[in-house]
Amino acid sequence: MKLSPLYVQWEQEAQKQGQRMIVENLLTVRFGTLDEQLATIIHPILELPSQEYASLLLQLSNLSREDLLAKFNSNHS
Repeated sequence: MKLSPLYVQWEQEAQKQGQRMIVENLLTVRFGTLDEQLATIIHPILELPSQEYASLLLQLSNLSREDLLAKFNSNHS
């Protein structure tokens, strides 16, 4: 069965939105709030290769806010 291109596009966008919500929720739980600085690193986090993305999410509880922001300000600007 061949899926319509519109359905495939919708499915991909829904998956990206779900991943975004996960990252937003993890950052909020970890740091208490999702301020402008943290919000700016969400897109770079979502753009990581899948293995690096998963690794970062697993390490999130051990990273300070400053370390996380520094990682993305220096490596993903």
